[in-house]
Amino acid sequence: MMKKLDEIMELMADEMKDFKTAVLELQKLSEQLAKMSIPISTEAVEKNLNTFLQKQEVEKEKTDEILKEIDRKLKHARVIPNYLLILFGISGIIALGSVGYFGYTSKQRIEDNFEVYRTIMESQNKRYEDYFAAYPKIHQAYCEWIEGGYQDL
Repeated sequence: MMKKLDEIMELMADEMKDFKTAVLELQKLSEQLAKMSIPISTEAVEKNLNTFLQKQEVEKEKTDEILKEIDRKLKHARVIPNYLLILFGISGIIALGSVGYFGYTSKQRIEDNFEVYRTIMESQNKRYEDYFAAYPKIHQAYCEWIEGGYQDL
């Protein structure tokens, strides 16, 4: 029985030695864990979040400025470019000038042609008057014939 008690004591001593080693190792690991542990705090998260939000605000301001600039340009934009308006205005002035010029020259030509026609008619009338003055009987017959409505034609 002594032998068994010695054996049990020896086993118990080994177990206690192993237990003591395990406890010391656990203490060592616990100390390392305490040194390495990350404090449970929202301070770092809040700091990162605030930095991100500030960057987002700066980006939003830049975007707002760009959009305001685009709005300003759109308000001042024209559907028809300036050079087309100038070209259209010049062509309109030339067209009106051409119409005025050709209208005036056409009227002048008509007046000149009418003047030539009137001169021809006056010269013919002058011949008729001279002829009828020389032959009064023929003039009398001509007048009767006209009054009679061009009969015997």
